[in-house]
Amino acid sequence: MHTTVTIKRVYEAPAKADGLRILVDRLWPRGIKKENAAIDEWQKELAPSTELRKWFNHDPERWAGFQKKYGEELKSNPALAAFVTSLAKVKKATLLYAAKDEQHNQAVVLQEVLQQH
Repeated sequence: MHTTVTIKRVYEAPAKADGLRILVDRLWPRGIKKENAAIDEWQKELAPSTELRKWFNHDPERWAGFQKKYGEELKSNPALAAFVTSLAKVKKATLLYAAKDEQHNQAVVLQEVLQQH
């Protein structure tokens, strides 16, 4: 893939350098109005399952398990192939997430998976 994919908290100010802004959370972020969000796409079907999200609960001690389980979910997710195809049409995309933990969240895992395609 020749698209540059970065990640950013949805609460950070949008920038032109973000390119296509894609929310990858299953739930809409608290405190953000849709009309003010500057989000181009909401790919909630690529987010971790509700069960996995609740199990992980942003616990860094469960990070390795979360990475493995979410990676497995993505491999069997038909939405991933379509997403990779659509991403190939843009030069820059930013995956947006709401989590406070910038090192342990689904956008980090999804970015790694996309870089392997």
